[in-house]
Amino acid sequence: MLYFVLKFLHVIGASVLLGTGAGIAFFMLLAHRTGNAATIGAVARIVVVADFLFTATAVVAQPI
Repeated sequence: MLYFVLKFLHVIGASVLLGTGAGIAFFMLLAHRTGNAATIGAVARIVVVADFLFTATAVVAQPI
């Protein structure tokens, strides 16, 4: 039973990581399409923080 719970949590964590990564990349793509350096910079700051938070969570949760 424990195996299936851990497997479920692993799959959910991987799905969340993939989804947030795709969402973050999408917003960065939209920022680059504007061509506005201020917009790109503002979005890049948010993207770096979000990427760090989700990657750090994955480093802890995924090996389980």
